Parts: sequence; C-alpha cells; structure tokens
Amino acid sequence: MIIWLASYPKSGNTWLRAFITSLLYESTGSNSLENMSQIRAYPLMQDFYNLLDDFNDLNKIAKNWESSQNILNLQKKIKIFKTHHILCKINNYPFTNYKNSLGAIYIVRDPRNVITSLMHHYSVENYNEALKFILDKDRFSGRLGKKEKFQRETEFPTYISNWKNHYNSWKSFKKNFLLIRYEDLIGNPKKTFGNISKFLSKILNVEIKEDKINDAIKKSSFKNLQRSEEKFGFIEAPAEGVMNKKKFFNLGPKNNWKEFLPNEIKNEIEKKFQQEMIELGYL
Repeated sequence: MIIWLASYPKSGNTWLRAFITSLLYESTGSNSLENMSQIRAYPLMQDFYNLLDDFNDLNKIAKNWESSQNILNLQKKIKIFKTHHILCKINNYPFTNYKNSLGAIYIVRDPRNVITSLMHHYSVENYNEALKFILDKDRFSGRLGKKEKFQRETEFPTYISNWKNHYNSWKSFKKNFLLIRYEDLIGNPKKTFGNISKFLSKILNVEIKEDKINDAIKKSSFKNLQRSEEKFGFIEAPAEGVMNKKKFFNLGPKNNWKEFLPNEIKNEIEKKFQQEMIELGYL
C-alpha cells in the first residue's frame, strides 16, 4: 500500500520528506538528505519499464498507472512516495485508487510564495512567465520520449495542472487524508509536525515517541537542511548550466511575497485563486 506525500511543486514536499525520513528511517545524528531515497518519487521510468515499449504516449502511460502500482504493491509492504502529480483521470484511467493507496498527506503553500520558488527552481525568466506556469491547467513536468533515452531514475511525465486544480483534486482524497499548510510548519512546527506524526502512527500502527518527533523536527529544520546541502550537496538541486547546480533550499521561510512579488502579479493570483485562498486562510 502507498502513502502519498503530494503537493504542487515548491510547496514544502522535500521538507516534509526530510522530517518523515528522520522520524521513521533514521537513527539520531543521520543526514536526512542522504537518506531521503527512502521516500522516492512517483512516477519514475522504472515503474513503467516492463509495461510499455515506448514513453511517447501519455494515454498509454495513464492506462498503466494502476498496473504499475499493483506491481509495486506485490511486496505487501507500505511505501511512502512523494508526487507532484494531480489526482486526475485521463481517458477514465485514475492516477491512483484506494486499493493501492493507504492514505495521503497533502502539503499546500500560499501561491504568492510558490511563484517565487518556481522562478528559482525552474529558471523561469520573470514573474510574468512564472504566472503563466502557475495558471496553466495543462502544465506538465518531466517529458515524453523514446524509451532508450530515459535513465532508470528519470522522472516520468507528471501532470501538475495549475495550483488551484492541484489543490482541489487532492483535497477530495477520502481515505486517511491529512492536509498541511506550509505556513504552519513554519509558524507552529511542534503542533504541525506532531499532527503529522500522529497521523502516521495511526495508519502505520506504530508507536512514535515524543523525543523522536523532537529530534526529527530539529534535524529537518530549514537551516539544518541548508547546512547539509552546503556540506554534502543534494542530488535533487536544479541544474544551472552543464556543470553547476543552484541551491535547492534557497529562501524557505524568508520567501515573503510582500517583499518580492510585483503588485500586478499578486492581484492576478488572488483573483484567479480567490476561493481556494480564502478557504485556506491566505486571504
């Protein structure tokens, strides 16, 4: 069975993965960035390698979402996967189902702050282009291509849509669902990470002691993750040219839309996402 850590890109998914990695898979003092492969991404090319002859047809990929997850669940073990995929159907093929899924944690972030992080991570030229990204209902990450051009760890085409559609799709998940706001991880980490720990303890049927929770909060703090990236590097950091990588953990809590966001961009985001932002307490 799969527990999904789902989010729109640049919403805190990696921070959450670092915390859960430390909470469930590490001893005290371990480096969370090195161990985050315990919670890997879905979909990857390896999930479809023996199911498809080519990776050029999104409809064929969608037809095999369920098959790929059936195979992953043959081991009869609980797996935690991060995904930026919208919870959708393509030609009536669902991204996942409750037979394969044990639950989902969805982390959401104020889109006025998401947009600045998108610019950095995806090397988007300016705020107008970043606005197009976050409003694009047809947005994908990853790529279609010939099978022989993919590496085993390549991220498959991932349908992310826009911020609004992404949030609304996952909030409809009806089995063991927990909604987390990125801002609450910053503003009230003890309570928020504690709620995540209680959720996991319940659905995994394991005891998680308070000292382990406190240690995981400390190790996965944004400052500690930044220091780990500076010291050890981070494989998921975005590339900047052929040889260099940009920082993955860039601004984090210092990313304040009030300081960075042009007023016309702010107004357009609030107009397009008004209902959801009110619902989440952002407006």
